[in-house]
Amino acid sequence: MALEALHIVKQTGKICTGSVILLHGSGDTGQGFLNWVKFLMGSDFGLPHINFYFPTAPVRPYTPLQGNPSNVWFDRLSISPDVAEHIETLDSIGQEMKTLIGKVIDSGVPLNRIVVGGFSMGGALALHTAYRFCPGLAGAFAMSSFLNNNSVLYNNIKSTDTPLHMWQRDTLVPISWAQKTFQELTKLGVKGEFTPVKNTLHEIKQNEIEDLFRWIEKILPPVDSK
Repeated sequence: MALEALHIVKQTGKICTGSVILLHGSGDTGQGFLNWVKFLMGSDFGLPHINFYFPTAPVRPYTPLQGNPSNVWFDRLSISPDVAEHIETLDSIGQEMKTLIGKVIDSGVPLNRIVVGGFSMGGALALHTAYRFCPGLAGAFAMSSFLNNNSVLYNNIKSTDTPLHMWQRDTLVPISWAQKTFQELTKLGVKGEFTPVKNTLHEIKQNEIEDLFRWIEKILPPVDSK
């Protein structure tokens, strides 16, 4: 299934030397995620050398909603770490992520200057993208996110060089689930940071998004074009 609408926040300077792909949670859209980030930042946002991409997941039947259609990156049997992943839809969306990243590369930004990350289900797809579908990315992040206990990623990891940052809190995705995901990835050799965020529900807070942008600027510093 092809991606739906794509929204781009372009660099504020003359030259784009880095790109960030932000993946929304289940039932949301790229526009919705973009609006959320704008609200938390207090205004429109941008960086001189970075483009921000907000794609929208395909509309597909979603089992946790009794099979009703929703904008979701992949299907899953239930919202639980103990069930098997839906490999068919995961691999299908993986191909779409490869296509999107290929278009970013064609625009002039190399693979090692692209960061991918997301919220909740979007964060899960970001982990599969960075460590299974498109190894060699500049960085990966996941917010309130997870991998299932028997994730195919653990046995099919392609690279561990991409640095990871995970922020975790809320009741829908317990911190223990996220911590286990992070621990399993670090056992495989992934280097990164895990930041617990207290007193929040299944949402992103202002201090969290500000911390994310500081991390992005560290991972994708300006490049001297001379």
